[in-house]
Amino acid sequence: MASSDRVSQTTPGPTNWPDAWQTYRRLLAYLRPHRGVFLLGVFGAVLFSASMVSFTVFAKFFGDGTFENRDPRTIVWLPIALIVLFFFRGLGDFTQTYCMGYVGRQIVKKLRAQVFERVVNLPVGYYDRHSTAALLSRLTYNTEQIGQAATDSVVVTVREALTITGSLVALFVINTRLTLIALLMGPLVGWLVTLINRKFRRYSRRIQDSMGDITRVAKETLEAPRIVKVYNAQGYQNAQFEVVNEHNRRSHMRLVLTKGFSNPVVQMVTALGSSFVLSIAISDAINNRMSMGDLLAFLVALVNIAQPLRSLVGVSGPLQQGIAAGQSLFELLAEPAEPSGGTLTAERVRGAIEFKNVSFSYPAGKGVALHNIDLAIAAGEMVAIVGRSGSGKSTLVNLLPRFYDVDSGAVLIDGHDVREYHLRSLRDQIALVSQEVVLFNGTLRSNIAFGRELSHAQIEEAARAAHVLEFANDLPEGLDTLVGDRGVLLSGGQRQRISIARALLKNAPILILDEATSALDTEAERVIQAALERLMEDRTTLVIAHRLSTVEKADRIVVLDAGRVAESGTHEQLLAAKGSYAMLHGVQFNA
Repeated sequence: MASSDRVSQTTPGPTNWPDAWQTYRRLLAYLRPHRGVFLLGVFGAVLFSASMVSFTVFAKFFGDGTFENRDPRTIVWLPIALIVLFFFRGLGDFTQTYCMGYVGRQIVKKLRAQVFERVVNLPVGYYDRHSTAALLSRLTYNTEQIGQAATDSVVVTVREALTITGSLVALFVINTRLTLIALLMGPLVGWLVTLINRKFRRYSRRIQDSMGDITRVAKETLEAPRIVKVYNAQGYQNAQFEVVNEHNRRSHMRLVLTKGFSNPVVQMVTALGSSFVLSIAISDAINNRMSMGDLLAFLVALVNIAQPLRSLVGVSGPLQQGIAAGQSLFELLAEPAEPSGGTLTAERVRGAIEFKNVSFSYPAGKGVALHNIDLAIAAGEMVAIVGRSGSGKSTLVNLLPRFYDVDSGAVLIDGHDVREYHLRSLRDQIALVSQEVVLFNGTLRSNIAFGRELSHAQIEEAARAAHVLEFANDLPEGLDTLVGDRGVLLSGGQRQRISIARALLKNAPILILDEATSALDTEAERVIQAALERLMEDRTTLVIAHRLSTVEKADRIVVLDAGRVAESGTHEQLLAAKGSYAMLHGVQFNA
């Protein structure tokens, strides 16, 4: 795994501070579309801090009114003033919590959408070099850390810095701040906390479920890059992801709303109890049972510095984690997307294919996979490509839709290099049916259409031609039956028929069959073979097969050996030549 893939698993902050500051500035740039709500959240933090510092003024009036002036009016208006202060403190707390939560969720959603879109459009080779788990970790865990770093750290810094500054001023001028707590409301506060915790658990479970949906859609896409790309379904998958991503944001906002209300409600209940206790305390002070307020105010202001200092120290860890997560995500976003190719577009090619002196090697020292391949395939011809495992069969056909590009030579379609075609137009000309059928967690109908806007009649016609209706009609909801995660509710043969129906609907002039029947039993293979024969009509077909019995009817059979063309001819010609094909055929026949 690349080092950048391990960022989400480590917590230390970056040591290169210029880079860290640059990363943090880039994170703050995501605030711009929501700067109004963000500034409102900052105002809430200022209001919260001002209300906290104002307690010193309250304490001053408390001391003067009770101990010095013995003013009986303070029995009424000082408790009222305390309630007002707690009200504004609660208002500031709610404003900063909700507004920063809103901005944070918007940033997380935006970053996730950008990362997902980038991952969908990365070249296939990128998936070969990086693990799916690492990509999912960036998409989910790292984005969560960034949302906190870009919002909470700012508001905590503003709030606590102002509180400390105000408390220091109060200490210098020897003003006081009353912090009596109305403990008589303890049972009610305990009940409120229990109720709030229950809601937290409920919304947390919903968030976990929504995260499961995000992981599912992302995992399906990341595990099937070839299918998504060859059907040009990036936009379709982005739309599917947007639905679950928005649901996740709404679930989080319910949690944020509960969190925003919880502190003010608990504090207001506490303030009511405190005001009652304070009325009694003032009465005692008037009757000379309490000490001077200046000393009390000084002690309160001094103690009031401790918690903001702890908060400022505590925000450093999440901030550094968010910056580290941001660096890993920005590295991913900086990865070059798959090039769009040339400018040539075609409504429908004839399907003539030519490999001219093609050589290709995989990165990371895996050696040369193809050596100087020369192969011409006429439009409408069915060519089988056989050979031992590792001989280069799949590599050869993967060059057609430009999953990979040749090291030397050229791959031509209708006489044009595939690199001259616009990538989307090129892949519109190619359909793929592979041994490992990829189905998505939807209905039979949506899996057959797969991102295409088609009528029910068109889908049903393709399902009929691919023998899907033979089992779909027995299902409770027919083609609208859910297939389960990756089609787990269907058999291998049923999943393969859906893949064939999908290819039929695409109606591409070039068809790639990659071990399409190798994992099926004899009875299922017979049905699938009939559907494949319908699919191959009037198309240029490249068939990759290990079971030679499935390719005997091919117009031509090409035998690859160690990345080179060893033989080429019909089934009968190759048997008569008694070469590599005859040997492979004899081994399978004897087996």
